[in-house]
Amino acid sequence: MKALGLVIVIAVLGFIPGPVHTQSVDMRNVDNKAFKRGEQLNYRIHYGIIDAGTANISVLNENKVIGGRDSYHVIGTGNSTGAFSFFFKVRDKYESYIDEKSMCALIFTRKVDEGGFRFTQDQVYDQEYHKVNSNGKEFTIPNYVQDMLSSFYFARNFDYSNEKPGKIDSVITFVDNETWTLRIKFIKRDTLDSDIGKIRCLVFEPMVQKGRIFKHDDDLQVWISDDKNHVPIRAQANILVGSIKLDLESYSGLVADLAMVK
Repeated sequence: MKALGLVIVIAVLGFIPGPVHTQSVDMRNVDNKAFKRGEQLNYRIHYGIIDAGTANISVLNENKVIGGRDSYHVIGTGNSTGAFSFFFKVRDKYESYIDEKSMCALIFTRKVDEGGFRFTQDQVYDQEYHKVNSNGKEFTIPNYVQDMLSSFYFARNFDYSNEKPGKIDSVITFVDNETWTLRIKFIKRDTLDSDIGKIRCLVFEPMVQKGRIFKHDDDLQVWISDDKNHVPIRAQANILVGSIKLDLESYSGLVADLAMVK
């Protein structure tokens, strides 16, 4: 049950690992209207009727210049709580620097501590020369590839206004030293009775990798707000050992009002 809610949606070091090549090429321009610096999203994670943990994703209110480029600094954490933590303690931290102009990955780090399993990963992306250095090993990457965390923020800027059921959007990601195409299938529009109230949502099925955690590639559903923010309100997954759910319980710093239903 790796990473709890951070793995579902979709989840470090306080320094820049390794040299960063100056990005001198004229990269694409993605008009980000979905989020801004200072945004905070706080989730509760429950396993059946048991509150199992919390997940928090924040866009820090700062501008970090990476290789001469302005970037968003995003941090995601996942922690087990209560009785669940006694049986399976989780302390995970994910950190990403995202190019402000092109919305692609620049630096990604993660520190995983789950039930005694510990793992640290540092990645530096050179989007100009299509290379990534991951824990000292170099890999070739496609144009504008995303890391595990930046892919979430990039996808929030997709135009879903005319989305039709069955349509599939794709995000090219680099995960566990492999390039992988994250495919997101639109299912329907829905009004969700959530922890923060009734809200209009778009329902998606990210096509997950079956085997390690999931039985099938459609075992995850995500409800995102049907507004400019495209904030995940709920994620529900059928995993090998049951069902786990993540619900938004508080937020701040959004670019627009949520699509609440009175």
